Amino acid sequence: MIFRRLLFLLAGLTALAISAGIVVIALAFALYALAEPYVGRAGAAGIVALAAAILIGVIGFALTQMGKVKARPRKAGAEPETITDRIVDFVRSRPVTAIVGAVAAGILAVRNPGYLGSLMRAFVEGRENPGAARRRR
Repeated sequence: MIFRRLLFLLAGLTALAISAGIVVIALAFALYALAEPYVGRAGAAGIVALAAAILIGVIGFALTQMGKVKARPRKAGAEPETITDRIVDFVRSRPVTAIVGAVAAGILAVRNPGYLGSLMRAFVEGRENPGAARRRR
């Protein structure tokens, strides 16, 4: 049932994308036909290219704004409250290590699922923050 819904969703999205593409092409032809008598063939082609570049820029800007995550302000030196905060902090501070660890965890999980639980437990328990240990002394 879920697979069928997913297929219909993908089919609908595909139809929507194709329809949007056809509309953009039709608008490009219309813009070309409108501009050709005034600026000639080369000028009309340039205007269509400029309009396409502007459209791509606006869509790209809108998508990047939609993808931004609003960060909550955190006090300097404050410990992360949740496991999600801890994971995000780890990935931001050590991206290469996080990628290598994720690949290794995936390989281990495929070969032996029992290792995945041990790996998660080790990450959640983690090591104590060296700065916190110095402050307690």
